[in-house]
Amino acid sequence: MLSKLRLKFIALNMATVAVVLAVVFTFICVIDQQQSIARVHEALDAAVAHAGDANVGASPLGSQMPGDAAREGAAPPEIGGKRGGSDPSIPVAVFSMDGDGALAAVQARTTASLADDVLAQAAEQLADVPEGFGSLDGLGLFYAKRVAGSTAYLAFADMSVANGWQALALTLVGVGMAALATFLVINVFFSRWALRPVGRAWAQQRRFVADASHDLKTPLTVILANTSILLEHPERSVASQSQWVESTQHEAEQMQTLVSDLLLLAQTDEGAAKPPMERLDLADLVESELLQFESVAFERKVELRSQLEPGVAVCGNAPLLRKLAGTLLDNACKYADRGGRVDVELRRTARHVELAVRNTGFAIAPEDLAHVFDRFYRADKARTRDDSGFGLGLAIARSIAEEHGGTLSAASDEASGTTFTLALPIAGSRARPSDSRHFPIAANEEGLNGE
Repeated sequence: MLSKLRLKFIALNMATVAVVLAVVFTFICVIDQQQSIARVHEALDAAVAHAGDANVGASPLGSQMPGDAAREGAAPPEIGGKRGGSDPSIPVAVFSMDGDGALAAVQARTTASLADDVLAQAAEQLADVPEGFGSLDGLGLFYAKRVAGSTAYLAFADMSVANGWQALALTLVGVGMAALATFLVINVFFSRWALRPVGRAWAQQRRFVADASHDLKTPLTVILANTSILLEHPERSVASQSQWVESTQHEAEQMQTLVSDLLLLAQTDEGAAKPPMERLDLADLVESELLQFESVAFERKVELRSQLEPGVAVCGNAPLLRKLAGTLLDNACKYADRGGRVDVELRRTARHVELAVRNTGFAIAPEDLAHVFDRFYRADKARTRDDSGFGLGLAIARSIAEEHGGTLSAASDEASGTTFTLALPIAGSRARPSDSRHFPIAANEEGLNGE
């Protein structure tokens, strides 16, 4: 799938660039041709504008050489040469035609020669044509005609002098092919880089569907098994089969939790309306969550310590932030080593409020640390669902942090354990004195260190 997507990506980019280059180069060639024709018209206009003044040197047809060239015995350049009227690069042949149709070269303005038969055909075609500019496509000539009394002045220039765009077009084609080849190489390279996030997202989606299906299949299997047992003994009372009823209820609650988490993530992905925000004291919120985990820490023989700076105000949604703090505390207590410690620190910096939750125990491997916020990801693949949940908690926690304009990061090493740090924008308020409050929330020393 990704290979086809990559090919389509490259083909679309190449087609787009090719069309853009073709349009741009065509525009350049058209502009160049129009400018060349305009220069020819200027040269022809300059030639016929003063042809009457120079007609004293006109010679009859058959003696069309300019004065200087005739005296030197050299023929004037053919039309298409390198000299011209007002523009030396445009050769022009200028003739006068009287009322009887007799033609004579205006030598002072003529810088090119024209074959007699071609001149005769041109004069015949232009005999009844009004003044102005035009072209004789059959003869390959541009012309300008000006009438002064009974005399008409004709100036001719070869059409080839306006065909410089053809050479330019060939040059641009070569440049375009080289540019497309270069862009193809760059496109192939960048397509891999651009589609790398798509590949990761595709892999995550496939894993997401597989893991979600697995986590939904397990409770459904248990529920169906419990229901089958209940149906086998319809004569028994509910009390005698409470074991299966309670198991069914437990699995249904697990499914409800999973579905709720999936809906929350889906709403976050779709950019649903932001939850209502209010000004709240994050220290009080975290403290209330710490109290809820007192029994969890006691059961796991984990020392739970906190250092909370009071009066830390943030703007947020209390239920979501409570869920975020609870997720971090639950994760820390769950993976702390038995008899270890969980440290919770809330502090205020210049622009942020930082909540750090650290637990002692085994460090998370670097290859797993980069994926701890991925959905359904479990660093220890051998853990069961009851041990490690569905693998959605940290993904939801990061989504909540981002929803509040903050960040959630993780760090882990053998020396200091694993630390999750939440950074939220601080709400503008005058804080109370920073008399940090220190209190152990777990049970007494005997309860933590003894059995």
